[in-house]
Amino acid sequence: MIKLEVNDYAKVIEPLEKLTINTLFAKSVIYGHVDGSVYADSDKEPKVFYIAHPYGMSLLFGNMKSEKFNETLCSYLINRDNVRIKDEWLQVFPTSWSRQLEMILGSHTNRVVRNTRVNFIFDFNKYKELNKPLNKPEYEILRTTKEIFRNFHGNVIPKYFWNDEDHFQESGIGYSLICDGEVASTAFSSFIINNQLEIGIETREKYRGKGFALCVCSALINYCLENSLVPIWACRLGNISSYQLAQRLGFVPSQFIPYYQLPV
Repeated sequence: MIKLEVNDYAKVIEPLEKLTINTLFAKSVIYGHVDGSVYADSDKEPKVFYIAHPYGMSLLFGNMKSEKFNETLCSYLINRDNVRIKDEWLQVFPTSWSRQLEMILGSHTNRVVRNTRVNFIFDFNKYKELNKPLNKPEYEILRTTKEIFRNFHGNVIPKYFWNDEDHFQESGIGYSLICDGEVASTAFSSFIINNQLEIGIETREKYRGKGFALCVCSALINYCLENSLVPIWACRLGNISSYQLAQRLGFVPSQFIPYYQLPV
Protein backbone atom coordinates (compact mmCIF):
# COMPACT_ATOMS: atom_id res chain seq x y z
CA MET A 1 0.00 0.00 0.00
CA ILE A 2 1.37 3.36 -1.07
CA LYS A 3 -0.05 6.45 0.60
CA LEU A 4 -1.03 8.88 -2.11
CA GLU A 5 -0.24 12.58 -1.97
CA VAL A 6 -3.22 14.91 -2.14
CA ASN A 7 -2.27 16.02 -5.64
CA ASP A 8 -2.70 12.39 -6.78
CA TYR A 9 -6.29 12.12 -5.51
CA ALA A 10 -7.61 13.09 -8.93
CA LYS A 11 -6.52 9.64 -10.14
CA VAL A 12 -9.07 8.08 -7.80
CA ILE A 13 -12.09 10.10 -8.92
CA GLU A 14 -13.04 8.18 -12.05
CA PRO A 15 -12.91 4.66 -10.53
CA LEU A 16 -14.65 5.88 -7.37
CA GLU A 17 -17.47 7.50 -9.32
CA LYS A 18 -18.16 4.17 -11.06
CA LEU A 19 -19.09 2.37 -7.83
CA THR A 20 -22.78 1.63 -7.43
CA ILE A 21 -22.96 1.99 -3.65
CA ASN A 22 -23.06 4.99 -1.33
CA THR A 23 -19.49 6.32 -1.18
CA LEU A 24 -20.09 9.86 0.09
CA PHE A 25 -17.69 9.48 3.01
CA ALA A 26 -14.91 8.41 0.61
CA LYS A 27 -15.73 11.22 -1.81
CA SER A 28 -15.51 13.76 1.00
CA VAL A 29 -11.85 12.74 1.37
CA ILE A 30 -11.07 12.59 -2.35
CA TYR A 31 -12.69 15.97 -3.02
CA GLY A 32 -10.78 17.56 -0.13
CA HIS A 33 -13.73 18.32 2.15
CA VAL A 34 -11.92 16.65 5.06
CA ASP A 35 -8.43 15.32 5.63
CA GLY A 36 -8.22 11.55 5.31
CA SER A 37 -5.81 8.95 3.97
CA VAL A 38 -5.75 7.34 0.55
CA TYR A 39 -3.69 4.26 -0.30
CA ALA A 40 -3.14 2.55 -3.63
CA ASP A 41 -0.91 0.01 -5.35
CA SER A 42 0.85 2.73 -7.35
CA ASP A 43 1.06 6.50 -7.50
CA LYS A 44 1.48 6.38 -11.29
CA GLU A 45 -1.38 4.21 -12.55
CA PRO A 46 -3.28 3.00 -9.47
CA LYS A 47 -5.67 0.08 -9.86
CA VAL A 48 -6.69 -0.70 -6.28
CA PHE A 49 -7.65 1.82 -3.61
CA TYR A 50 -8.15 2.13 0.13
CA ILE A 51 -9.76 5.38 1.35
CA ALA A 52 -9.94 6.13 5.09
CA HIS A 53 -12.17 8.89 6.48
CA PRO A 54 -11.04 10.50 9.78
CA TYR A 55 -14.27 9.43 11.51
CA GLY A 56 -13.14 5.81 11.19
CA MET A 57 -14.81 4.57 8.02
CA SER A 58 -12.91 3.17 5.08
CA LEU A 59 -13.53 1.82 1.59
CA LEU A 60 -11.61 -0.84 -0.34
CA PHE A 61 -12.18 -1.35 -4.07
CA GLY A 62 -10.39 -2.10 -7.32
CA ASN A 63 -8.05 -4.83 -8.53
CA MET A 64 -8.04 -7.76 -6.09
CA LYS A 65 -4.94 -9.48 -7.51
CA SER A 66 -2.17 -7.02 -6.62
CA GLU A 67 0.05 -9.30 -4.49
CA LYS A 68 2.28 -6.56 -3.11
CA PHE A 69 -0.70 -4.41 -2.16
CA ASN A 70 -2.47 -7.35 -0.53
CA GLU A 71 0.55 -8.20 1.60
CA THR A 72 0.69 -4.72 3.09
CA LEU A 73 -3.12 -4.60 3.27
CA CYS A 74 -3.04 -7.57 5.64
CA SER A 75 -0.64 -5.73 7.94
CA TYR A 76 -2.90 -2.68 7.91
CA LEU A 77 -6.07 -4.65 8.62
CA ILE A 78 -4.64 -6.45 11.65
CA ASN A 79 -2.75 -3.29 12.65
CA ARG A 80 0.55 -5.16 12.88
CA ASP A 81 2.58 -1.93 12.84
CA ASN A 82 0.13 0.14 14.91
CA VAL A 83 -0.63 2.46 12.01
CA ARG A 84 -4.23 2.80 13.15
CA ILE A 85 -4.91 4.44 16.52
CA LYS A 86 -8.61 3.56 16.72
CA ASP A 87 -11.09 0.99 15.43
CA GLU A 88 -12.06 1.32 11.80
CA TRP A 89 -15.09 0.17 9.82
CA LEU A 90 -14.23 -1.13 6.36
CA GLN A 91 -16.66 -1.30 3.44
CA VAL A 92 -15.65 -3.35 0.39
CA PHE A 93 -16.84 -3.33 -3.22
CA PRO A 94 -17.65 -5.54 -4.97
CA THR A 95 -18.74 -8.21 -2.51
CA SER A 96 -16.24 -10.64 -4.05
CA TRP A 97 -13.61 -8.76 -2.03
CA SER A 98 -14.97 -10.66 1.00
CA ARG A 99 -13.55 -13.96 -0.22
CA GLN A 100 -10.32 -12.23 -1.18
CA LEU A 101 -10.00 -10.75 2.32
CA GLU A 102 -10.33 -14.22 3.84
CA MET A 103 -7.42 -15.36 1.71
CA ILE A 104 -5.36 -12.26 2.52
CA LEU A 105 -5.95 -12.55 6.25
CA GLY A 106 -5.41 -16.30 6.42
CA SER A 107 -4.95 -17.30 10.04
CA HIS A 108 -5.67 -13.69 11.11
CA THR A 109 -9.35 -13.78 10.10
CA ASN A 110 -10.33 -13.69 13.76
CA ARG A 111 -8.78 -10.21 13.99
CA VAL A 112 -11.64 -8.66 12.03
CA VAL A 113 -15.38 -8.84 12.66
CA ARG A 114 -17.76 -9.03 9.71
CA ASN A 115 -20.95 -6.99 9.74
CA THR A 116 -23.30 -5.63 7.10
CA ARG A 117 -23.86 -2.05 6.01
CA VAL A 118 -27.23 -1.09 4.58
CA ASN A 119 -27.75 1.53 1.89
CA PHE A 120 -31.22 3.05 1.60
CA ILE A 121 -33.14 4.83 -1.14
CA PHE A 122 -35.42 7.71 -0.20
CA ASP A 123 -39.06 7.28 -1.25
CA PHE A 124 -40.81 10.66 -1.17
CA ASN A 125 -44.28 9.13 -1.32
CA LYS A 126 -43.56 6.88 1.66
CA TYR A 127 -42.19 9.88 3.54
CA LYS A 128 -45.43 11.80 2.97
CA GLU A 129 -47.53 8.81 4.00
CA LEU A 130 -45.58 7.97 7.13
CA ASN A 131 -45.05 11.45 8.48
CA LYS A 132 -47.99 13.42 9.73
CA PRO A 133 -47.41 16.63 11.74
CA LEU A 134 -44.39 15.89 13.91
CA ASN A 135 -43.32 19.07 15.66
CA LYS A 136 -44.75 19.22 19.13
CA PRO A 137 -45.37 22.84 20.20
CA GLU A 138 -43.55 22.44 23.53
CA TYR A 139 -40.28 21.59 21.79
CA GLU A 140 -38.22 24.02 19.76
CA ILE A 141 -36.38 22.90 16.65
CA LEU A 142 -33.72 25.28 15.43
CA ARG A 143 -30.85 25.30 12.99
CA THR A 144 -27.71 23.85 14.56
CA THR A 145 -25.45 26.67 15.74
CA LYS A 146 -21.71 26.96 16.28
CA GLU A 147 -22.32 26.66 20.03
CA ILE A 148 -24.22 23.39 19.56
CA PHE A 149 -21.44 22.18 17.25
CA ARG A 150 -18.89 22.82 20.02
CA ASN A 151 -20.82 21.50 22.98
CA PHE A 152 -23.01 18.62 21.81
CA HIS A 153 -21.48 15.24 22.64
CA GLY A 154 -22.10 11.73 21.37
CA ASN A 155 -20.92 9.11 18.92
CA VAL A 156 -22.39 10.61 15.73
CA ILE A 157 -22.05 14.38 15.92
CA PRO A 158 -21.14 17.16 13.45
CA LYS A 159 -17.62 17.78 14.79
CA TYR A 160 -16.54 14.30 13.66
CA PHE A 161 -17.48 15.01 10.04
CA TRP A 162 -16.46 18.63 9.52
CA ASN A 163 -13.12 20.35 9.98
CA ASP A 164 -14.44 22.91 12.46
CA GLU A 165 -17.52 24.95 13.34
CA ASP A 166 -16.90 27.50 10.61
CA HIS A 167 -16.60 24.78 7.99
CA PHE A 168 -19.90 23.30 9.18
CA GLN A 169 -21.67 26.66 9.16
CA GLU A 170 -20.42 27.51 5.70
CA SER A 171 -20.90 24.15 3.98
CA GLY A 172 -23.12 22.00 6.21
CA ILE A 173 -26.56 22.08 7.76
CA GLY A 174 -28.22 20.66 10.85
CA TYR A 175 -31.30 20.91 13.03
CA SER A 176 -31.44 20.50 16.79
CA LEU A 177 -34.36 19.89 19.15
CA ILE A 178 -34.29 21.72 22.48
CA CYS A 179 -35.94 20.12 25.50
CA ASP A 180 -35.73 21.36 29.11
CA GLY A 181 -33.25 24.01 28.01
CA GLU A 182 -30.72 21.65 26.43
CA VAL A 183 -30.06 20.02 23.11
CA ALA A 184 -31.84 16.66 23.11
CA SER A 185 -31.29 15.56 19.51
CA THR A 186 -29.42 16.75 16.42
CA ALA A 187 -29.76 15.69 12.77
CA PHE A 188 -27.07 17.03 10.46
CA SER A 189 -25.35 16.65 7.13
CA SER A 190 -22.44 14.29 7.62
CA PHE A 191 -21.56 14.70 3.93
CA ILE A 192 -22.83 16.85 1.08
CA ILE A 193 -21.54 15.87 -2.36
CA ASN A 194 -23.12 17.44 -5.43
CA ASN A 195 -26.89 17.11 -4.83
CA GLN A 196 -26.70 14.37 -2.18
CA LEU A 197 -26.84 14.94 1.58
CA GLU A 198 -26.17 12.06 3.94
CA ILE A 199 -27.92 12.31 7.30
CA GLY A 200 -26.23 11.85 10.65
CA ILE A 201 -28.32 11.67 13.83
CA GLU A 202 -27.57 11.68 17.54
CA THR A 203 -30.00 11.80 20.48
CA ARG A 204 -28.93 12.08 24.11
CA GLU A 205 -29.59 8.81 25.88
CA LYS A 206 -32.09 10.22 28.37
CA TYR A 207 -34.24 11.61 25.55
CA ARG A 208 -34.37 8.49 23.41
CA GLY A 209 -37.70 6.83 22.69
CA LYS A 210 -39.61 10.13 22.58
CA GLY A 211 -39.69 10.60 18.81
CA PHE A 212 -37.18 13.46 18.86
CA ALA A 213 -34.91 11.87 16.24
CA LEU A 214 -37.89 11.57 13.91
CA CYS A 215 -38.65 15.27 14.35
CA VAL A 216 -35.16 16.62 13.67
CA CYS A 217 -34.55 14.21 10.79
CA SER A 218 -37.82 15.34 9.24
CA ALA A 219 -36.69 18.96 9.55
CA LEU A 220 -33.47 18.08 7.72
CA ILE A 221 -35.28 16.07 5.05
CA ASN A 222 -37.65 18.98 4.47
CA TYR A 223 -34.60 21.21 4.03
CA CYS A 224 -33.29 18.77 1.42
CA LEU A 225 -36.57 18.77 -0.47
CA GLU A 226 -36.73 22.57 -0.41
CA ASN A 227 -33.16 22.85 -1.73
CA SER A 228 -33.17 20.13 -4.42
CA LEU A 229 -30.99 17.80 -2.37
CA VAL A 230 -31.43 14.03 -2.23
CA PRO A 231 -31.44 12.77 1.39
CA ILE A 232 -29.17 9.75 1.87
CA TRP A 233 -29.21 7.20 4.70
CA ALA A 234 -26.85 4.33 5.48
CA CYS A 235 -26.23 2.38 8.66
CA ARG A 236 -24.92 -0.85 10.09
CA LEU A 237 -27.56 -3.58 9.93
CA GLY A 238 -27.04 -4.27 13.64
CA ASN A 239 -27.98 -0.68 14.50
CA ILE A 240 -31.64 -1.53 14.93
CA SER A 241 -32.75 1.95 16.03
CA SER A 242 -31.17 3.61 12.97
CA TYR A 243 -32.46 0.87 10.65
CA GLN A 244 -36.02 1.29 11.90
CA LEU A 245 -35.87 5.09 12.02
CA ALA A 246 -34.78 5.19 8.38
CA GLN A 247 -37.87 3.27 7.33
CA ARG A 248 -40.14 5.49 9.44
CA LEU A 249 -38.71 8.40 7.42
CA GLY A 250 -39.51 6.83 4.07
CA PHE A 251 -36.15 5.24 3.31
CA VAL A 252 -36.20 1.79 1.72
CA PRO A 253 -33.32 -0.71 2.15
CA SER A 254 -31.64 -1.13 -1.23
CA GLN A 255 -28.21 -2.74 -0.76
CA PHE A 256 -26.54 -4.92 1.87
CA ILE A 257 -22.77 -4.58 1.78
CA PRO A 258 -19.96 -6.42 3.63
CA TYR A 259 -18.73 -4.24 6.48
CA TYR A 260 -15.75 -5.15 8.67
CA GLN A 261 -14.86 -3.87 12.12
CA LEU A 262 -11.07 -3.56 12.38
CA PRO A 263 -10.02 -3.34 16.05
CA VAL A 264 -6.76 -1.59 16.91
